[in-house]
Amino acid sequence: MLSQKIVLSGIVCSDKTGERLSQATITIEGTNLSVVTNDEGFFTLKVNAYPKNITVSHIGYQSYRQDINAEKPERMLIRLKPRAIQLQEVIVMSQDPRDLVNLAIQKIPVNYSRQAELLNCFYRETAMKRKHFIYVAEGVVDMYKTGYGHGDSKDRVAIRKGRRLLSPAKNDTLGVKVLGGPVQPIQLDIVKNLDFLLNEEELSHYALKMEEPTTIGNRLQYVVSISPSDVTPYALYYGKLYIDCETVAFTRAELTLDMSDREKATRLMLIKKPAGVKFRPKEMSCLIDYRYDNGVTRINYIRSTLRFNCDWKRRLFATSFSAFCEMVVTDNTRENVVSISGRNSFDSRDAFFDRVDYFRDPNFWEDYNIIEPTETLDKAINKLIKKYK
Repeated sequence: MLSQKIVLSGIVCSDKTGERLSQATITIEGTNLSVVTNDEGFFTLKVNAYPKNITVSHIGYQSYRQDINAEKPERMLIRLKPRAIQLQEVIVMSQDPRDLVNLAIQKIPVNYSRQAELLNCFYRETAMKRKHFIYVAEGVVDMYKTGYGHGDSKDRVAIRKGRRLLSPAKNDTLGVKVLGGPVQPIQLDIVKNLDFLLNEEELSHYALKMEEPTTIGNRLQYVVSISPSDVTPYALYYGKLYIDCETVAFTRAELTLDMSDREKATRLMLIKKPAGVKFRPKEMSCLIDYRYDNGVTRINYIRSTLRFNCDWKRRLFATSFSAFCEMVVTDNTRENVVSISGRNSFDSRDAFFDRVDYFRDPNFWEDYNIIEPTETLDKAINKLIKKYK
């Protein structure tokens, strides 16, 4: 049984527009604890004792240090101010984008962890049929990562605790299996899995362009956009790469799969489907976010989105589906790290659904840090639970 923890909570929004900010990172200085806001800008962070403050950061905004009043704990409203780029800073636009990306690749062994680490993460995957949720699975997982000079062949993911919920309605059956699962954050770590994108052969298929700079955590960032420039046997991506101006480390990547050739997109997105179903891809996008901490850049948050239609024989209209996966690193261990055994690790062929139990206990997460469900997801979970009952 875990010890009782203190819960800090709040909402992060833009000081200028009032818009709630999703995927803002909340950290406690001097610790490895962190979490991100959900799509409604809400977060909770569970700690052993009240910290003096927390730091909140978001792309394009000034980082903000929020003092914590232990005598009057209450939900915080944190307003982030947009970060204006100084005129003299805009000279970064003169950088050659390909030379810059190549330099960032060369500096990977220097900028990222050179030792094995065990990352404690929260993972969630959901599926929607049209506009209602038909599947939710989430878990606390451990992710073992070797140093960034070793590739990802020995990186492992193991489920510590998880739960699942599937709509019992026969017509809600998804019927197809698409790309995803807890091993996806290993595969999508583009800085470590160089076969994905950041190698000379892959980059030769893309046109690179310098975009307006921005900031992440008060640190100025180069922004390089990429777009397909060649015809290849497989689908390519559109997107942006963010590179720290001081360290020349990749700090963020936003990628969207090119859907101009749907057959190529299908080969990448679809794992299997029932006979008689036509799979029609609509979108595949992913966000890979890294966090700078005391001279080392580490993976922080990964999110992928897939949207597609399925056509069944004898049905007049196609059915639209959406599938989402996200994982946030909430803590990490750097001392006396032991690898996760192959027997206990999660495999890309495994379905997360088959490895966890049904939703039951309302206090299931106890003291674990999680990405809070949005109000819509929370209501959907309650509806699905009632259907089971």
